[in-house]
Amino acid sequence: MKLTGVYPSVVVDTAGRGVVSSAGGLLLTETVRVSGLATGLSEALAPWRAPTATHDPAKVLLDLAVSLALGGDCLADIALLRAEPELFGLVASDPTVSRALDRLAGDADKTLAAIDRARSAARAHVWSHAGSHAPDHQVSADAPLVVDLDATLVTAHSEKEDARATFKKGFGFHPLWAFIDHGPAGSGEPAAVLLRAGNAGSNTAADHITVATRALAQLPARLRRCRKVLIRADSAGGTHAFLAWAHRRRLAYSVGFTLPDNAADLIARLPAAAWTPAYDADRQPRPGAFVAELTGLMDLGGWPPGLRVIARKERPHPGAQLRITDVDGNRITAFATNTTRGQLADLELRHRRRARCEDRIRNAKDTGLSNLPLHDLDQNRIWCAIVALACDLIAWTQMLALADQPARRWEPKRLRHRLFSLAGRLAHHARRTTLHLPAHHPWAPLALHAITTLRALPAPG
Repeated sequence: MKLTGVYPSVVVDTAGRGVVSSAGGLLLTETVRVSGLATGLSEALAPWRAPTATHDPAKVLLDLAVSLALGGDCLADIALLRAEPELFGLVASDPTVSRALDRLAGDADKTLAAIDRARSAARAHVWSHAGSHAPDHQVSADAPLVVDLDATLVTAHSEKEDARATFKKGFGFHPLWAFIDHGPAGSGEPAAVLLRAGNAGSNTAADHITVATRALAQLPARLRRCRKVLIRADSAGGTHAFLAWAHRRRLAYSVGFTLPDNAADLIARLPAAAWTPAYDADRQPRPGAFVAELTGLMDLGGWPPGLRVIARKERPHPGAQLRITDVDGNRITAFATNTTRGQLADLELRHRRRARCEDRIRNAKDTGLSNLPLHDLDQNRIWCAIVALACDLIAWTQMLALADQPARRWEPKRLRHRLFSLAGRLAHHARRTTLHLPAHHPWAPLALHAITTLRALPAPG
């Protein structure tokens, strides 16, 4: 080897044998096996498979999901898997993939319901394998499982069905997501997504109820109507209809709350002793930030019984502009909850941790959501379901194979650069195929540990 400039100069040919790229993708395919997702999807989508078809529509969807998890963002990126048949099996051609999606989009509502049923069953298998690392482990009313709701804007760069002007002067879509939060030690799982036109309202109660209902269907049956589940949302979820629905379902909630026009008078009526220090992210008192309860000072007629309103005040960040509801140079925000126990500062910190959902959406945009590649709305609804499958596979891989590792919290980009993109060499001997990972690679031992961990887990019977 000799140097030319700052990089080594090497001779290149195409004579290599048994060399495979994206060998770390085995982590994802093993997660598919352990979760039972392939079998469940195949059974659920059987009505959409032609009698003489070579390719199962479930395998097509899973291949697309794996390609997105590996960094793709369009249908054609499935070619990465097609290039490595010894790792990923038989992969459909681009025309076959397009026809399969067209067939599924022809009855999108039933297709999406079938996919959701398969995801719910697979999620149950994964959580049972995860044990103490599962989100539903030892949940209670005091430590509930959190489901976050949040919407985002997705830009459309060409004319697509239902792409509309957005409230931020852009053009595209306004999907609403629900994510199951794994807490500070993990990431999160997408539970539901509703693809909406770009001009869809932010605080549309019907949409929030639809997404929350689908999200609850992804949880164990014992958690679908109890205070062991907390629905968390920003002020878009703080509507009478949505909170009334949550109250009827006996769910806990913590949502942003828009203060009335007389907020300044309410704040002025609070005695100084009513304000207690707010916490920062590490549960330490944050200088200059305070919380207090406004429930007893407000007319909450028409709101569900048990609703509490808690306010926070602090100096606005540099550059932020004060609003008409802000008082004495302090930024005033509020949220509503039906949780009756706990310190105000803890309840406010729990609500503020809703910001983790924004990270989940950002990662989803890095896993295919930033590009809705098809024209028809129903086709793009199927695409969003594929994005959710890809995010599920990444989260499940981390939960099952990387639970005690720093990689449990790695974002998709870092997982791709360090694990999924690993190259390897396949060796065949005595009817056995062995994948050799590079001995010098700093993350090869971690990949081997993760694959070995997954292979020790049984697939559903």
